[in-house]
Amino acid sequence: MRLQRFLHLPRGAIRARRHPGVPLVVALLLVLGALALPALAGAASRAAGGARASAAALACAGEDSSPNGHNDALIDSATLCLMNQIRAAHQLPALRFNASLGRVASGQARDMVRGHYFGDQSISGRSPLARILASGYVAHQVRLRLHAAQNIGWGTGHTATPAGIVAAWMESPPHRAIILTGSYRDAGVGVSPSVPSGFSGQWHGGTYAAEFGTRSG
Repeated sequence: MRLQRFLHLPRGAIRARRHPGVPLVVALLLVLGALALPALAGAASRAAGGARASAAALACAGEDSSPNGHNDALIDSATLCLMNQIRAAHQLPALRFNASLGRVASGQARDMVRGHYFGDQSISGRSPLARILASGYVAHQVRLRLHAAQNIGWGTGHTATPAGIVAAWMESPPHRAIILTGSYRDAGVGVSPSVPSGFSGQWHGGTYAAEFGTRSG
């Protein structure tokens, strides 16, 4: 398993304006983990088993499926299901699926493959926070306090499955901390059925993004 250097934005409030004279306050906590998952069968298998054991719950439909371009909904749902199993095992509330966050996540996953890079920014240079602020997740909010975070990862072979990706995130302290942040209430997952060129000897696999958020007025 290989970890890319993590990018963390400062703790505290970041101010943004949606309308002249109307401030939008965004409190950004632990944000942006970037995780690369080469195909290391033994390590990924042990990590996947550990995550499933810690969840102590029934299997999530599609958790061992590989992205193929026709099962995006199944992959996204399985990834969210696995994270919710883990949260339940830690007595944390379940993350609710949010379609706006899902579109942000899907866009970032596709961006990384299309742009042949692996990172938190979009091809155009927009940060995850900027993409969430421009999404329907905060639409029509005059004043909003937003907590948001993003995990990304890629894998090949069975490490490209939701079980492999979530297990690897749980083995990485920054990614684990995001999944186990109890204040997050909403999430969206996106996957692209390939990996960025230059990061693996094969393109077959999956590139994932997961967006987490909580809104309050």
